[in-house]
Amino acid sequence: MIGFIKKVAKKIAQPPGTLIHVGEKKIETVKLSLIRYNKDILEEKEMESPFDCLSEKDFKGVYWVNVSGIHDAGIIEQIGNNFGLHSLVMEDILNTLQRPKQESLEDYVFTVLKMLYYDKSKKEVLSEQVSFILGSNFVVTFQEREEDVFDPVRERIRKAKGRIRKMGADYLLYALIDAIVDNYFLLMEGLGEEIEALEDQLLEHPAPEILQTIHNLKREMIFLRKAVWPLREIINGLLKDESKLIKKTTEIYLRDVYDHTIQVIETTETYRDMVAGLQDLYLSSVSNKMNEVMKVLTIIATLFIPLTFIAGIYGMNFEFMPELKWKFGYFIIWGVMAAAAVAMFIYFKRKKWL
Repeated sequence: MIGFIKKVAKKIAQPPGTLIHVGEKKIETVKLSLIRYNKDILEEKEMESPFDCLSEKDFKGVYWVNVSGIHDAGIIEQIGNNFGLHSLVMEDILNTLQRPKQESLEDYVFTVLKMLYYDKSKKEVLSEQVSFILGSNFVVTFQEREEDVFDPVRERIRKAKGRIRKMGADYLLYALIDAIVDNYFLLMEGLGEEIEALEDQLLEHPAPEILQTIHNLKREMIFLRKAVWPLREIINGLLKDESKLIKKTTEIYLRDVYDHTIQVIETTETYRDMVAGLQDLYLSSVSNKMNEVMKVLTIIATLFIPLTFIAGIYGMNFEFMPELKWKFGYFIIWGVMAAAAVAMFIYFKRKKWL
């Protein structure tokens, strides 16, 4: 929370639409790439300047401009001006702490999502903000770094697999969102394995360090929930979009993504409950282990109570105690004490206290 406040603090008192990058710089230089295609044509290239986008506007097909690195506000502003983006939209693109959302404006649809990864070595969820601009025949994506989950989409475009080369820009937006949602399932798989491993550890050996791992996992689940829950309203907003940029032929695919989104949300809630249960399981395991230790110590103490009683009586220094003069009195008392201990042990066994 402190880190969040520090990142947002530099925007305080700035007028709306002020273009300031909020977040970490995840790539050294901003990279612009272009894929343009139609049923018969495919071209890929790296763009040297944001102004190169202007020459693509008359292309008879779909073109996808991908921006890797959003730390340079000047470049983002130039690209935004080329596509006629509102200053508040560009402000949201530069703010990597922006909540996922979807807005329909006059000539384009603006969408913000979180691209999530699970780092198994660090056991944490990594997040990257991705912003989408959907126009009549183009899609512009803004990413924090170069790596992404869109390679399957690029391969489908290159190899003309499926219907992507025959469809419009709205179908491309669907394909990109679908790739992000599909990656959530890989994330869920990693988290599920982590939760199952923790459950096994708790049952076998509830060490104190596991509690810290549970707290870390609980924090990651809260972070994941904040990124995933808005997805439902985003997809629903695209389905109900009135700007006519989303065609009827694409709505059926968006409904499929909506179903996947509901599944992701339900899985997230299930995992949250499981992680909450892990903490209760840890406390129960520790309590049970303590009870077992106390049970053993209590039984040992109970076994020695009659022995201590007998030893106490014959440890008194009174005269005229009849047993003191017995020739085999010492051995008889040992026998009585041993018999008492064995009898109590057998009794505890029959009662299943041992």
